[in-house]
Amino acid sequence: MGSGGREHALSWQLAQSPSCAKLYAAPGNPGIELHAECVSISVDDIDGLIAFVKANAIDFVVVGPEAPLVAGLGDRLRDMGVAAFGPGAAAARLEGSKGFTKDLCARASIPTAAYVRCMDAGEARAALTDFSIPVVIKADGLAAGKGVIIAETREEAETAIDEMFDGAFGSAGAEVVIEEYMTGEEASFFALSDGTNVLAFGSAQDHKRVGDGDVGPNTGGMGAYSPAPVLTPELEAQVMDRIIRPTVATLAAEGTPYIGVLFAGLMLTAEGPKLIEYNARFGDPECQVLMMRHAGDLAALLYAAATGALDDAAPPAFASDYALTVVMAANGYPATPEKGGAIHGIADAETGGVRVFHAGTARSGDAIVAAGGRVLNVTATGRTVTEAQARAYAAVDRLDFASGFCRRDIGWREVAREAR
Repeated sequence: MGSGGREHALSWQLAQSPSCAKLYAAPGNPGIELHAECVSISVDDIDGLIAFVKANAIDFVVVGPEAPLVAGLGDRLRDMGVAAFGPGAAAARLEGSKGFTKDLCARASIPTAAYVRCMDAGEARAALTDFSIPVVIKADGLAAGKGVIIAETREEAETAIDEMFDGAFGSAGAEVVIEEYMTGEEASFFALSDGTNVLAFGSAQDHKRVGDGDVGPNTGGMGAYSPAPVLTPELEAQVMDRIIRPTVATLAAEGTPYIGVLFAGLMLTAEGPKLIEYNARFGDPECQVLMMRHAGDLAALLYAAATGALDDAAPPAFASDYALTVVMAANGYPATPEKGGAIHGIADAETGGVRVFHAGTARSGDAIVAAGGRVLNVTATGRTVTEAQARAYAAVDRLDFASGFCRRDIGWREVAREAR
């Protein structure tokens, strides 16, 4: 279920799974059409999806985006006896409410930034006095990855608070979380959970800022690479023991078991890894690089998570190569992207093992056109991040997308480390 680059990558892998007999995608996109039968059901039409599942005797549903999970799709499916990869509404609050996650961290002694939850602007302004600058201001609810402001001055923090409570992020800003600013390098870590058991599922590093050199506003992600060498095996073990397992155990003990993928955004601080926030689904574009490296039967593995059988599942299999993806976005993104721009050259770009995942495209007659902010994910592999980066940008240059742009420095941290 879904229509973005994450769902294209998942569909591409699921279609290769020996255990997958027939794959549907709702609603899908022009890239997903190559791997699945697309059906016109939007991600917010839960009743429509349930009717389709019943009518077609679907055995298993993989939910891509977060909004249907927060709305209870996982619960609806499991109540009717259909296996679902994705948490129920109560557990999906890990993404649906940043305050909920911070409170869970406090209960379970999970390392994270100091914080306070605020219900109105006056309370939030008063709470600012307890925090140093810079400070992080977050809309509590779902805001499509854009409800986070790193305020460099107290005035910026107060403006962010006022704008959030004034509706800048819709209902997501009805409550605001103020957090201590953490220093260190960010990394993404993924783990599968069946409600009790957990399996590590790789690491990645995303690039949130829109411009080269990490400048400009935050976006949903302009590119990523996997694995993230900065997240060493020793640090991954700490993340599993101190963050992932306590989260899953706490939710299970409280009667809201977590089923699906846990996406932990981490800050690697001088005191060790700390949780920035959780997402209740695969990241986008992190999923694209994870799927590019995955070498096993994805459908069987996700089904094991959905049916409480991870304890008997083989660990995820990944190729040793790095994968790197470059997001091609429409001009104007992340503010007001220019839609309708024609895209040519995708087949030419997909040479030498490169994959172009469709993130925000549509058909206009025989042409593929931009239909969203993030439009394409040009994804390549290599023995090093430097090699994967070179292949990805060579593929970008074979595309003809006049109304699009991309960052030219995806993977820069690791490329610099490899050059030493």
